[in-house]
Parts: sequence; C-alpha cells; structure tokens
Amino acid sequence: MNVRAVRRRTVLAVAAGSALLGSCSSTRAAQDVELRLATGPAGAVYRRIGGALAERITARVPGARVTTVPSGASTDNIRMLLDGEVHLGLTSLDAVFPAGSDESPAGLSALCRLYDSHLHLVVLADSPVTSLAALAGARVGLGARDSGTEFTSLRLLELSAVEVEGSYNPQAISAQELIRGDLDAMFSLSGVPTPAVSQLAARSPIRLIPLDREAGALAQAYPGPYVPAAIPSTAYDGVPATGTVAVPNILLVRDDVPADLVEAITETIFTDTEALATDSDRADATAEPVPEAWQINVRTGISTGPVPLHPGAAAWFRSQKR
Repeated sequence: MNVRAVRRRTVLAVAAGSALLGSCSSTRAAQDVELRLATGPAGAVYRRIGGALAERITARVPGARVTTVPSGASTDNIRMLLDGEVHLGLTSLDAVFPAGSDESPAGLSALCRLYDSHLHLVVLADSPVTSLAALAGARVGLGARDSGTEFTSLRLLELSAVEVEGSYNPQAISAQELIRGDLDAMFSLSGVPTPAVSQLAARSPIRLIPLDREAGALAQAYPGPYVPAAIPSTAYDGVPATGTVAVPNILLVRDDVPADLVEAITETIFTDTEALATDSDRADATAEPVPEAWQINVRTGISTGPVPLHPGAAAWFRSQKR
C-alpha cells in the first residue's frame, strides 16, 4: 500500500470509528482529522523524535494532521493514552509492564519498535563517585515524574539496594542542577547522544558511571526489556565507552484508531527513515537531525515484545514479506 495513494476515506474513518476523535466538528471531519502524539520533556530525545514523526505523518498521510503533546515521557504518555487525551505515545518497553504485571494495558497496542534508549548515570568529571553503590545518600536526578528515566532508575536503585535523595525534574533541568552543584549525579534514559547530556558535556567535563554489573542484574530480574549494552566513546567528547543497559522504545497507539490509518502511519515511519534521521525535507528549517532514527528498520520494528501489534501495523509488516 503506497502512503501517497491512501484515499481520504481511510483517514476520515477515524472520525466515525473513534470517540476520541469525535471532537472534530462534522465540517472538519469531512476534510481533516487531527491526531495527538505524546512525546516527552525538554532535553529528551522523545521530544525531538516525536516532533519529527508528527511532521512526517502530517506530510505523507492525506487528511491527517499530527500535533505533539509535551509530557513527562513514558508512564505519563501511557496515562494520557488510557485517559483518551492522545492517540499515539512514545514509551520505553519496561514502563508498559509495572512490577507484578505481564500484560500490556487494555485498549493499547504497539505500532512499532523505534530505537533503543541507554541508561546514562552522569557525574561531573571531578566527582568522587565511581560506582552506583557510591551514590548512597547522594542527591540524584531521577528524571521527570512519570518518565522512563524515573521508572528505570528507581527499579535499578531498588534492585541494587541503594537509597538516594531523589530529585524529579526533566533532564535539561537536572543537567543545570548538576552544574550548579545541587545534584551529585543524574540519570537519563534516552537515545545516544541525548541532547541534555550533550549540552551538559559542552559546558563542563563529565563522566559516565559504568553499570555493567547492574545491567546483568536487571536483565536477570526482569527478563525481556533489558539488554546489557554500551554507550560508545563517540557519543560525548572526552567520555570513554561505558557499559550500561539498553531498553527498547515503542510507539503505542490506541486500539480504536482504525487499521487503515495505522497501516498508513506505519508505512510512513519505515519509508521516511532517512528524512527523520537527517532532517532532510523537513518543513521546519531549524529542526535538528534525529540520529536515533537510523535504528528504525523493518527487522527490529516488528519486535515489540509482549505488547501486541495493532492490526493495522501487523498488516503492513505482513505486506513486507510478500
């Protein structure tokens, strides 16, 4: 199915098929449908890649206009999806399954897997901290409330029996607090490189604390979403390759968004990877490249773990095997 050939009735079916989209007036519904995509906080890759996705979908899927909704990130996006505030939302895979649960939230499906986030534990270069254990009692940025950073860092700290004095702010604010000396360290679960950490490293030398051992413990305690990985030496100036844990990021969609529309959106994502990654052919001339988009590919895109694919997304992936 060619995205450019999607007939307008495909998109207009949303207005009839979803109460969430029923806010469109009958006049507007005859022309356009608006979709809302939950992204993330300032300084996070979610904010950047979410904006790029919204722009590409708007440009390529006839009749659809996607607007982004800033948020705390993963768990906040899941809440907004369940509450009917948005149609699409980015999340880390581990945040979909709270402790003790092995089922994804009812009413939500995966559109695809996008890229993997890496857990950063950042300190200033002159910090005495050299390990996670050394953070006991320290002031640590744990990300914004309801973010993937908060979810994963708290899970890691609990598993490692390390108690800290937590601070809950978006990554960009945590970076400022670290520079001022208000924090001893900060976590960031994001793509590589992540904007907030890059900007911090440009202002002051930093180090990343190795999390090799903790990554293995997470993968053993919570099989599925966690994979031992490394942040490469090319990510941040002067910072050597550092072991950590990686977590897949997926794009969730409400089940009541029609299959034909989801199929068209899925094709747009997987056929516009270069435009997403390089910011080519972007309407916003000030838009930054999204290097994480180079990870988007059909082979891994279908791998959404225990989260079932939306029927529209599944149909598109099946069409690629013909």
